[in-house]
Amino acid sequence: MTLATQEAKQILAPRPNERGIPIFQTTRLKLRAPCRGDVKAIVRLANDRRVSENTLRVPHPYTAGDAEQFVAAVNRQNGEATFMIVLDGAPIGACGIEAREGGAEVGYWIGRPYWGRGYATEAVRAVIDHAFGDLGNDALQAGARVSNPASRRVLEKCGFQWTGVGLYRIRAINSAAPLDRFRLDRRLWASLKAWGRAREVA
Repeated sequence: MTLATQEAKQILAPRPNERGIPIFQTTRLKLRAPCRGDVKAIVRLANDRRVSENTLRVPHPYTAGDAEQFVAAVNRQNGEATFMIVLDGAPIGACGIEAREGGAEVGYWIGRPYWGRGYATEAVRAVIDHAFGDLGNDALQAGARVSNPASRRVLEKCGFQWTGVGLYRIRAINSAAPLDRFRLDRRLWASLKAWGRAREVA
């Protein structure tokens, strides 16, 4: 984990947004709340069918209106924390946690040009730490399409345990598809924290 002086942290970190979402710095990434300035980048990345088909709710095609609605709607509910994943000042994906029936759910997507570099794992670990450490969750759920082994590996590297397969509606394909389901509880997370917690910088 990179360390910085207090002065550098104050200079580099934007102020917390009006919804109280913290800003985290991992080794390579910054996680912050989405803002209107992210709309073009979100459209460019999320409008790739290979991205949208691996999420539950991202439509295809993905328009500027969709991105604007996403930015306006996130981080409004208690227990919800949605972050843009930012690399060298540019958004490369999104991740977050939200309350759902059956427990809190972790979700994420990364733009196609950034696949295979460990960014999703790095971001998801920061979200997990926030969910257990700051939001007080006792357990987390997550899912990955059966046809997406890379996303499954992200969850396994973060300590999630496979619990079964379920059929879920995928908005981008307007149909249902099987998802591997995973769970991570607080006790297992505590034993895995050696990965190092993301630094809250604002």
